Amino acid sequence: MTKKITKILIANRGEIACRVMKTARKMGIQTVAVYSDADRKALHVRTADEAIHIGPSPAIESYLVIDKIIDACKQSGADAVHPGYGFLSENAEFARRLKKEDIIFIGPTPESMDAMGLKDAAKKLMEKAGVPVTPGYHGKDQDPQLLKAKAGMIGYPVLIKAVAGGGGKGMRKVDAEGDFLDALASCQREAHSSFGNDIVLIEKYILSPRHIEVQVFGDQHGNVVHMYERDCSLQRRHQKVIEEAPAPGMTEDVRHAMTKAAIEAAKAVNYEGAGTVEFIVDGSGKLRTDGFWFMEMNTRLQVEHPVTEMITGLDLVELQIRVAQGEKLPEQKDISLYGHAVEARLYAEDPANDFLPSIGRIWSMDDSEYRDSEGGFRIDTGVSSKDNISVYYDPMIAKVIGYSHEREAAILQAEHGLIEIQVSGLTTNISFLLNCLRNSVFIKGDISTGFIEEQSSTLMTPDLNQCDEILALSALRLEAEALSHTHNLPFDQHEGWRMNQDRNASYYFQRDDEPIRVCILESNEKYANVQIDDNEPLRISFLEASETFTNITQSLTYYCEWAYAIRDNHISLFNDGVFAQAYFYDPSTETLSVNAGDTITSPMPGKILAVNVKVGDTVTKGDKLIIMEAMKMEMSLEAPRDGVVSVVNCEVNALVTDGELLLELETETEEKS
Repeated sequence: MTKKITKILIANRGEIACRVMKTARKMGIQTVAVYSDADRKALHVRTADEAIHIGPSPAIESYLVIDKIIDACKQSGADAVHPGYGFLSENAEFARRLKKEDIIFIGPTPESMDAMGLKDAAKKLMEKAGVPVTPGYHGKDQDPQLLKAKAGMIGYPVLIKAVAGGGGKGMRKVDAEGDFLDALASCQREAHSSFGNDIVLIEKYILSPRHIEVQVFGDQHGNVVHMYERDCSLQRRHQKVIEEAPAPGMTEDVRHAMTKAAIEAAKAVNYEGAGTVEFIVDGSGKLRTDGFWFMEMNTRLQVEHPVTEMITGLDLVELQIRVAQGEKLPEQKDISLYGHAVEARLYAEDPANDFLPSIGRIWSMDDSEYRDSEGGFRIDTGVSSKDNISVYYDPMIAKVIGYSHEREAAILQAEHGLIEIQVSGLTTNISFLLNCLRNSVFIKGDISTGFIEEQSSTLMTPDLNQCDEILALSALRLEAEALSHTHNLPFDQHEGWRMNQDRNASYYFQRDDEPIRVCILESNEKYANVQIDDNEPLRISFLEASETFTNITQSLTYYCEWAYAIRDNHISLFNDGVFAQAYFYDPSTETLSVNAGDTITSPMPGKILAVNVKVGDTVTKGDKLIIMEAMKMEMSLEAPRDGVVSVVNCEVNALVTDGELLLELETETEEKS
């Protein structure tokens, strides 16, 4: 019996909340947003028909509190909840509570989530259902020495995985016996922090692995269908970076075997709604029908669902809602595959700095979509210009999805979208994503989960903000802007103009908290000579480049290659998806730099998870002294040099701010005396 949904509360935030609202609006269904303190002005709040505040900024005090979500449903009159992904999306108790309140949960039954929620139990269930499973240890005994012994029996390398994990959290690859216990402790600590469950399993690590998953759907009438496969092999720290559908190199016989196994997995738990069956695949050669193994089933919508939508023409969120209403799914024969789609996850992070998340304001971005008869690109986002990337949540800015009739054209469309979005104000991974998409190994489809690590030297772009050429280009752009406002009348021009002489106009920027003088020594219609402080002058060309650059740094001396935007306190420069910025010098903000050789400071706001030393301890350069968590990522703060700890300024569970002094070493003179 069907029950028409009239109002959906989205128990999530950001991009997925906006995505659900888009489909709900199309279906004539009202939407309710929930928000924390940090999200008071967020895009999903502005997009919804109504919004309800649910608490402080930390997710554990707002988005993860079941009672607050249910209270918001009652307050708004919502008759259904869409959980999105993450947060409570795979929480069986949440689904049970909603059912008790007669509120529709747009997702699988609690029983299905229970069956697939813990990886160890799920693998045993899959073995019974005849689905191939990776060799490993899935037992309840969690004694560290037993787990280490089991890893030795399986054979290194092995993978430690939290049974309640997901999204790359609680997962460590271990290459040697001596590294096992440290990796286990780190994995369990992260698992407990993220999921409240530190139980792990051990699996054989497949060499040259590929990560291929199958989108499945079940309805309340016992029907289960698939929407083909996605390849999610491009990962860093087990988190997906670029996904595509269909999988490169997929053959009809392997697809048949893999989708059949996925459907059997879903049927084994009487699955309803959208789910993803994930397989680890032997990528050392051509795909084989006996070369894939079940990893886990995600009982929710996936971040990468748009690539499946683009190749099938289906709206997966709409199907989720219709299934929750009791409607039947389309038959398998009516679900066709056409073309290719590639999704790139655009994050506020610094790939050159170990992918450290970047927080702050997005000064500008263009989230316009493009399409024509040959394909196009789609942008799914939960932020817009002037919005902030908060320390409290995942720093994803947008998903850029390119699609076309064949793979290489879809890759080009994804590149086009990344170039056009032009995010400014904080560091992003756009240039890194473009380098991935343009890499010859990726273009050939010869990929594995080790791709990023193996190709790292070709994927990282230098930190252009440290290049003198960026300052020179910035000064010339400011000069051109000044001249455009004076109608080119020399007597109206600002300081630096001299009759029959070079201008010698100066601009002041700051880099690493230090003021830098940039002087335009000479300028004509072909080039300008620009001096940075007292360095040798740089020659910047005003002519169009007569070549195609193979490296972005080659364009640094070509003025015409760089678009720009002037902000309140900086100028942004753009070229082929690469972003750089130069900050104007402000004497009032001048600060003294800290001797990084003697101190450890917090790289960003976060929570202290472990302090491994005390005052008086002797440490060696590279020792992991403090472990902290920020933006859903665990990071180790290492000793900057050999020395003796003189001050420890933090403790476990303490919340710290950006730049806060955490630890000091004795100075060199103190140690010698």
